[in-house]
Amino acid sequence: MKAASGRIRIIGGHLRNSRLNVPDLPGLRPTPERVRETLFNWLAPTIAGVQALDLCAGTGALGIEALSRGAETVQFVEPDASAADALRDNLSRLKAHGGEVASVDAVRFLQRTPQRFGLVFLDPPFALQLWAPLTRTLEEGGWLAAAAQIYVESPRGQAPAVPANWALHREGHAGEVRYALYRRIGSDPLS
Repeated sequence: MKAASGRIRIIGGHLRNSRLNVPDLPGLRPTPERVRETLFNWLAPTIAGVQALDLCAGTGALGIEALSRGAETVQFVEPDASAADALRDNLSRLKAHGGEVASVDAVRFLQRTPQRFGLVFLDPPFALQLWAPLTRTLEEGGWLAAAAQIYVESPRGQAPAVPANWALHREGHAGEVRYALYRRIGSDPLS
């Protein structure tokens, strides 16, 4: 699902009403404005200063929205070269400081030395069924801060299995998409 004009809008923060150029790529599903608005209302008390990971970035709308609203840094991960280039161009054009793009798939990215993130956006291409390996690696690989929040998009009616210490905080549905925000609780496996 792509905006007809090939552009989507940032809805809040200092980049509010800025437009992101969206490449015409098969399977690219920018998170709709209504869902982003709901998500960032949920995140409002905790977004300032957070280090975030947009693991299956696509357009980067979630991560750029986070930068616009006060996230300190966002690591974008996008394997498609055209999408990664468009993301870099959008970050540069908007002077959205704190964003870095890695042109690699999410599984390979998580094989690197971990860095702790307080917020993770996990919206993989639905057809690839990546939720189980990515959530497991995020949790077991040391990628999450002790009280991290993890946003997950999946097909409606299909709540992916997540680690036992991820407590569902809020969820909703939009069209054929389920979106949910989890909060990590309990002990840190690397402590």
